[in-house]
Amino acid sequence: MNLRSLLFTAMLSISLTAASAYAAEVKVGASPTPHAEILQAAIPMMKAKGHDLKIVEYADYVQPNMALDAGELDANYFQHQPYLTDFNSEKGTKLISIATVHYEPFGIYAGKTRELKALKKGAIVSVPNDTTNEARALLLLQDNGLLKLKDGAGLNATRRDIVANPLGLKIEEIEAAQLVRSLPDVDIATINGNYAILGGLKVKDALAAETTDSVAAATYGNILAVRDGDENRQELKDLAAILKSAEIRKFINEKYEGAVVPSK
Repeated sequence: MNLRSLLFTAMLSISLTAASAYAAEVKVGASPTPHAEILQAAIPMMKAKGHDLKIVEYADYVQPNMALDAGELDANYFQHQPYLTDFNSEKGTKLISIATVHYEPFGIYAGKTRELKALKKGAIVSVPNDTTNEARALLLLQDNGLLKLKDGAGLNATRRDIVANPLGLKIEEIEAAQLVRSLPDVDIATINGNYAILGGLKVKDALAAETTDSVAAATYGNILAVRDGDENRQELKDLAAILKSAEIRKFINEKYEGAVVPSK
């Protein structure tokens, strides 16, 4: 073998070794819809970067964070920043966001009552039972004139912060994943976007929904979360960039038709 061939072989070996060292398996926890579906669309793009993206689906809002904190996952993608901030405070975890990927308009959906103007006194309204999403639901009800919260309640609002309730609405706190199932038993339900999609509901059919240019759109963007200290891992930076890419934005817009909106 001549010197030129030897040099080429050596350079190729170094290149392959570097690529091998750079490649990584990335295990990400996600809600089935839309998060896991969006991650599925990212698999070929991660593969092109030399990474093997593995998706672990969760049906609730607690286990993905506990698994990430325990090191069972490299990242998760299912929540917004207010929820993560509240979770870190309650559980003592140290999880951070490295990208805001999309926003899911929160909606009010018909149960036994088909129109907001048809609500009667004592109507039952189901809302999520976790602090940040309950506040979001109550703010949406307030925006539609159904109740009034005390000044300053904001993102920490609960039933105790209702200061005016003309119809005497009965607010039932239910685990977010069960809100769609609650519809036959309540008059209306305020439902998280991902669970609405999973339950076959469409935001265009909601009785009312947050607008894409609202404060909620900026506040409740769904994030890619990692353990504090892992934010500079190259494979996680690659995943964050891919989830913000034009290709993924196009996938989201075409598949969800406004029920999921790419973040700016």
